[in-house]
Amino acid sequence: MKHRCLSTVLACVLAASQAHAQLRESSAEEKALDAAAFTAVDAQLAQRFTDVESVVVLLRGRVAYEYYRDGQRERLRDVQSVQKSALSALTGAALAEGRIASLDQPVLDLVPEWRAANADPRAAAVTVRHLLTMTSGFDPRTMPMQPPLAWARPFAADPGAQFAYDNPTIPVLAAVIEKATGMPIADYARRKLVQPLAMAEPGYGRTLMLRTIDLAKLGQLFLRNGEWDGQQLVPADYVAAATRPQNAGGPPVSMPYGYMWWVLPTEAPRRTFMASGWGGQLSWVYPPLDLVVAITSAATEGSQQRGHAIALLRNGLFAAASARARESATASNNRTTP
Repeated sequence: MKHRCLSTVLACVLAASQAHAQLRESSAEEKALDAAAFTAVDAQLAQRFTDVESVVVLLRGRVAYEYYRDGQRERLRDVQSVQKSALSALTGAALAEGRIASLDQPVLDLVPEWRAANADPRAAAVTVRHLLTMTSGFDPRTMPMQPPLAWARPFAADPGAQFAYDNPTIPVLAAVIEKATGMPIADYARRKLVQPLAMAEPGYGRTLMLRTIDLAKLGQLFLRNGEWDGQQLVPADYVAAATRPQNAGGPPVSMPYGYMWWVLPTEAPRRTFMASGWGGQLSWVYPPLDLVVAITSAATEGSQQRGHAIALLRNGLFAAASARARESATASNNRTTP
């Protein structure tokens, strides 16, 4: 009887620890079943979707599939505008710490030195929320700009009136976070995301550079409502708002937009959402299956036009992951059935 009680206690402790562990090791049996489930995906990547450079599939909190065309698992990869979704996470963290008073705080309250850069009275009305939802009203541009120059642009619309995808918003929001937190964006990211998620140190420059597994971890963090290994890194209510439509969105993805996350028009409460970058960079999150798919592709005009990342997802990868999820759920139910 004592042994049975001890076993029960140990099982409860193990279950509790696994509930917090965001990425667990797959068993030998799971690895064998995973390999069989994704065999067709391997063939598609080799023969058809050749722009795709790497793939990581997280299923129920573990790595179920990995692919690296160059064989380099640890390589930092150019994730393009996925950095917007990472900035969204950092904004939520700064909000939780009270460094940003609210999403409706005017940007000029945080960066008053920009006040002289733009004489248009509408500049004073631009809030952190407007930056997150791409509704600042500034004349949109495709190329990033230095924050003061980006702030000095003319307005194309009133703040909050309409969505316009705007790449200069990236350095503007990064500068706002730096001013609010009193530290460089890389230092704040290291403290709030990189170290807690055991990421490799990202590369910072014209765009963000991440390992593919770390691209997947960003999706996993938001799948788990901002919690990682028992720490609430981003407030759950912020994650919920970030991953539901805040406006109808528009080009280049033409889906509803949250707080720098694209949201698929599916039924609440477990919406599908994604971080997306030019050329085929994705962290795609499908809560009904506890599934995250991270994909990186060649960051080229041809890759953007061919759309191999989305085509792979739609034409084999999702089906393989769904079948594997059902198989895993059945095996789990069989183990727990007396």
